[in-house]
Amino acid sequence: MTTERIVGVGAGASELATEDMVLNIGPQHPSTHGVLRLRLKLDGERITEAEPIVGYMHRGAEKLFEVRDFRQITVLANRHDWLSAFSSELGVVMAAERMLGMEVPSRAVWARTLLAELNRVLNHLMFLGSYPLEMGAITPVFYAFREREALQRVMEEVSGGRMHYMFNRVGGLKEELPAGWTGRARGVVASVRAGMDDIANIIMGNEIFRARTRGVGVLTREQILQYGVSGPIARASGVDFDLRRDEPYLAYGELPVKVVTRTEGDCLARFECLLDQVHVSLDLADACLDRLADLPPGPINQRLPKVLKVPEGHTYAWTENPLGINGYYLVSRGEKTPWRLKLRSASYNNVQALTELLPGNLVADMIAILGSMFFVVGDIDK
Repeated sequence: MTTERIVGVGAGASELATEDMVLNIGPQHPSTHGVLRLRLKLDGERITEAEPIVGYMHRGAEKLFEVRDFRQITVLANRHDWLSAFSSELGVVMAAERMLGMEVPSRAVWARTLLAELNRVLNHLMFLGSYPLEMGAITPVFYAFREREALQRVMEEVSGGRMHYMFNRVGGLKEELPAGWTGRARGVVASVRAGMDDIANIIMGNEIFRARTRGVGVLTREQILQYGVSGPIARASGVDFDLRRDEPYLAYGELPVKVVTRTEGDCLARFECLLDQVHVSLDLADACLDRLADLPPGPINQRLPKVLKVPEGHTYAWTENPLGINGYYLVSRGEKTPWRLKLRSASYNNVQALTELLPGNLVADMIAILGSMFFVVGDIDK
């Protein structure tokens, strides 16, 4: 025979007297990818409220755009998401080209598409390695960086930069691809594709990783649409949307773009989307290399006047960046600098969903959820 004993504060108390605790994660914390601050309210070990507090890294890029000419703003555009620099450059130059009514040479279009997909793979490999690391698995990051270094070498050879490429120009690319570069790029794409099996096997076959991520941090389709979340995070919750297929730009209209989706919307689904998208991008890169090999010799950019002035008007250019939709709203008054250039970054919208995503979860699961949101702090603060 057993008896139940209730221990409380005060005579006859049926529950322990508790008090909510406010906990700050960040702004300097390894799991926040930089200077992001999370203000959490806890009931014991469970999160009851979560508020992402941004702005610690704010550099005022949108105001700096207004005092730089259309050549100089590219250097600002490729720095807010430093893992997607080439892709971020594209939106700015595409907006200016659209306002100018400029047609970009075919070689530049296909080379841009190729480099954008290689940049996408570089971005995804970083998160495929760092996410398990945040949960205590150190080995995957070595495999991820092995493949990243191979890709970095070909990107550095063609542009001169390892992260901030500065290879896009209004009207095309800075210069022609180096002799023999496409052959070396094809070899690297093949080696990265072969190396992805090592990354997938060591992570997806790990019972601890699956237990920490399956069913954790579920983001519903309704929440995705409410907060404007995009990219692999949105597709992991069943939102079948990808600008490369749905509103093609560059050469994507001539390519078979496969959109990877899941329906679970949890941390594991987000990771699986990222893993599968690497293979899609590698296939697209091969298709671009095939097309470049068939193109006849020709220019890779347009000759520009010494002072480039964009006609008066406005336009919005958006691209499918590795982390989601990246858009630039350009307003010109016919001068050599933008009158206004508004940046819509993917990470800013994605992180706002943490307000609804974290409450109800345990503190121990917070790191798993936060890491699966795949954000760059510079892309939040701009």
